[in-house]
Amino acid sequence: MERGTLFCVYLLFFRFLKLSPPSFFYICKRTFIRLSAGFIWCVSKKLSTMPKFHPLKIKEVRREAGECVSVAFEVPEALKPEYRFTQGQHLTLKAELDGEEVRRSYSICASPYDGVLRVAIKKLEGGRFSTFANEKLKAGDTLEVMTPMGRFFTELDPANEKHYVAFAAGSGITPILSIMKAVLQREPKSEFTLFYGNQKVDTIIFREEIEGLKNEYMGRLSVHHILSRELQGSELFSGRIDAGKCSTFCDKLIDPQEVDEFFLCGPEAMIHDIRDTLTGMGVDKKKIHFELFIAGLNGKAQKNKEQRKGESVAATVQITLDGNSFEFPLTSTQDTILEAAHKAGANLPFACKGGVCCTCRAKLMEGEVEMDVNYALEPDEVEAGYILTCQSHPKTDKVVVDFDS
Repeated sequence: MERGTLFCVYLLFFRFLKLSPPSFFYICKRTFIRLSAGFIWCVSKKLSTMPKFHPLKIKEVRREAGECVSVAFEVPEALKPEYRFTQGQHLTLKAELDGEEVRRSYSICASPYDGVLRVAIKKLEGGRFSTFANEKLKAGDTLEVMTPMGRFFTELDPANEKHYVAFAAGSGITPILSIMKAVLQREPKSEFTLFYGNQKVDTIIFREEIEGLKNEYMGRLSVHHILSRELQGSELFSGRIDAGKCSTFCDKLIDPQEVDEFFLCGPEAMIHDIRDTLTGMGVDKKKIHFELFIAGLNGKAQKNKEQRKGESVAATVQITLDGNSFEFPLTSTQDTILEAAHKAGANLPFACKGGVCCTCRAKLMEGEVEMDVNYALEPDEVEAGYILTCQSHPKTDKVVVDFDS
């Protein structure tokens, strides 16, 4: 009786849709195929956004200043979609030096509209990778290069009529140059003002390129060089960029209330000085975008490290990456989640390990963690549960972290 009833309902259903049973099954099949294709596309799109390394050949190594080179890469046609970048992003380079894997992140100095993938590398005292790049890298060499990362930018629109202001010091000009060129190329009605601090004229990175941009975009680009070890005939442009300089510039050269976006890149002290000065003048924090140099373990990180010595938590950490999950034990006073995962054999994405680049960003699904420092995540991201695994230590006996979210 039940089978007969179901069969009648079955026939009435097809009559109502004016479909024969074979047509119904054909539609179901096509719908399933389309849904499956959509699911596969979504998964492949998600996987394509995960950072990954590829070997790239060096196209050119160019001296930009006394101790700074820029390195341009050849990107094979098949990999070009993966290496499309947004102004202000960075690349992580990997090489084996003296038998040890060394990774360093360097900002892209080209505009997305230049048709080239190029980073700048300033030689640092004791810097293994930067010394290697400045002294030994040459055209034809190959490096492992991670796909572009970073969110030091705002969306551009040709209809915009904005005023952008940037403060940079030393090699902090690298992502600023990328942003500045992209704005000038993409937004013909926008203006850009650059305050750029260096020691002397001959240490100014990209000096000729910046002068060329000034000539090309006269009336839209203003550049002010501030030198700390060379007199320029004006006290206004002598010294370091600090809170006092920022206040003077805002009083004499720009109206901070009429600036749409601020970009800051340089040493931590400079960033904090300018950010605090601008917010003290009433500038909305959302308009201030910054990227820090990595300066080692600062006071805040050291303080957190000392506090954890007396607050030991034995935790189990579960990591999900590319759909695969694994667990490992971790005591809160020991390694970070990233370090412990690597020791357990996981190949998690990372670059700076300083809480700056955001490559190791993941979502906390269960439990609590404490971060030593956070220079990369926005407040709304932290509120949504995202963490920097290179800075995170467990506060609860179970922590679940998802790199796929």
